[in-house]
Amino acid sequence: MKHRSFVCQNCGYSSPKWLGRCPMCGSWNSLVEETVEEKRNERKDFNSTPLPITEVEGVERMRYSTGIGEFDRVLGGGVVKGSVVLIGGEPGIGKSTLMLHLSKKMCEQGIRVFYITGEESTQQVKMRAERLNAICDNIYILSTTDIEEVIFHVESLNPDILIVDSIQTMFSQNLDSGPGTVAQVRECTYRLDKISKKYNITVFLIGHVTKKGIIAGPKTLEHMVDTVLYFEGDRFHQYRIIRCVKNRFGSTNEVGIFEMWEKGLREVKNPSLFFIGDSSSSPGSVITSIIEGTRAFLVEVQTLATSTYFTIPQRVITGMDMKRVQMLIGLLEKRYGIATSRYDIFVNVPGGIKIDEPSADLAFCIGVVSSIKDYFVTRDTLIIGEVGLGGEVRGVSRMEDRLKEGRRLGFKKFIIPYGNFEGEKEGIIEVKDLGEAIEIVMGG
Repeated sequence: MKHRSFVCQNCGYSSPKWLGRCPMCGSWNSLVEETVEEKRNERKDFNSTPLPITEVEGVERMRYSTGIGEFDRVLGGGVVKGSVVLIGGEPGIGKSTLMLHLSKKMCEQGIRVFYITGEESTQQVKMRAERLNAICDNIYILSTTDIEEVIFHVESLNPDILIVDSIQTMFSQNLDSGPGTVAQVRECTYRLDKISKKYNITVFLIGHVTKKGIIAGPKTLEHMVDTVLYFEGDRFHQYRIIRCVKNRFGSTNEVGIFEMWEKGLREVKNPSLFFIGDSSSSPGSVITSIIEGTRAFLVEVQTLATSTYFTIPQRVITGMDMKRVQMLIGLLEKRYGIATSRYDIFVNVPGGIKIDEPSADLAFCIGVVSSIKDYFVTRDTLIIGEVGLGGEVRGVSRMEDRLKEGRRLGFKKFIIPYGNFEGEKEGIIEVKDLGEAIEIVMGG
């Protein structure tokens, strides 16, 4: 039985009549009329048999490397057979380029890849593959948007990896709605997930993103897949970051760093040098260390304080949590008499990384003071620590890994919380509160 319904293209909310504003997500003019078919439940004969959990094959036995170290790290150690991975990113960021590099690496291991292109012709994809040196006999390519045709060829070809570029272009003939609608995206993803589990095929889905930077389509799309990755970066700059936001087979805290060059993407082997750059010391620029997954990164926190001409000073923050930054700015004025209300304060973390942990608190506070006082913090100084509302400097986790990374890159002075490290004390200065750290850095 079929009936008409109006479905929100952002969140999937369904209404029997058209609404100008979605009552669930609040978006305007997002409800599109679609045909919904109700199916009666019929009794089926099931052939499956429950198994003791001890007899179920482990995930690690089903995992294999892609040949791209940074990509393996984000996936949790490699690709899992029978999994569905969704990769989102802005147009031109390099999603298709990454998939062709992946296809080449897989073919070198004797793995068969089936590449579905719904946006380009097969000739266009081959031109890109020739530029990337990703031509291989084990890469099969098909230009189509019909999900039934895709499944037909998958069953006959039996590939190890299926790449769909992109999921928003796929459509099923069983539905009346057009490609990219909630019903089509959900149905096509469901069909691909079922065939992935049935034939033990790893499926990579490329997804479009909205203006807000999230994957287009209903949120249920991310719930249906096993892993969700975001490919981030400015397409006019050379560096790219792959960030994991969901992973059923590994950590979601890992990031992969790539560099875009004339022949595609290549891995960045030393991410810390990428994030801190080679710029000279300047007022407001401070180096700190953060933990992303299993690795310690050195990042630069840049602050700029200028006299304000407004009643309410500006606070422009990129790469840090705005509420935490405002809290630390208030602490500086209340506890230590730094007149932050007289200044517009701009904060930037270069490289596109976002600092979510509090270990950069001390570095940010020192950066604000150094910018206001126009004082240089030497580039061989690494500042690590969480700052409480009383001005106390609190310890952070995995201090040994942070210091090891700093020493590897030639840092000589380390300002850290008191009692947070029991190892070699050479070059280490321990502080108990923010005022003590400011005195040490500013020379009294």
